[in-house]
Amino acid sequence: MSLFGKIADKVMYGGGIFTFIRSSMSSQVASWIDMGSSIGLVAMGVSEWFATPIGAVLGGIVNCCINYKFTFRAGDCPVKAVAVKYLLIWLGSVLFNTVGTKLLANVLDSWHILETIGFTNVGSFAAARLFVSLVVSLAWNFLMQKHFVYRRREKFDPYAVKFVDGLLWVFKGNKSTEK
Repeated sequence: MSLFGKIADKVMYGGGIFTFIRSSMSSQVASWIDMGSSIGLVAMGVSEWFATPIGAVLGGIVNCCINYKFTFRAGDCPVKAVAVKYLLIWLGSVLFNTVGTKLLANVLDSWHILETIGFTNVGSFAAARLFVSLVVSLAWNFLMQKHFVYRRREKFDPYAVKFVDGLLWVFKGNKSTEK
């Protein structure tokens, strides 16, 4: 096997840092789906208030699917359980990003020395958003996906599957009792 083939094999199937690399690639694809669909929807006249969450949800679904099949190869985990666990981690990520960005931006805004070098409130927000996003991505999203979402959890997964089945029953109606 050539050197290129060996490297490609490690990236595709290796653990450790190679899992992280696959996760980063998945995250990048999901980010492009998120941004592209949001921008596309706004270009078609959809309000930013609707386009942004639609893009985030589409990006999240793409990320979850790629990670399930490619990054973590979690075929032994029930899809319904993965969906519930992913949603929990995703909601935590939204919370950490929102609160962390606001807190750090407030701290940066209070450092008046930054104003003297031309930093504005927008600059404080952008710096805070980028920093918090990176920290949450590494310290929360990747670790929780690797150790919780895409791992079989015998105590949690059956409840997650029952939860999804219950939601499906509510939204579809109980067809078995309608006869």
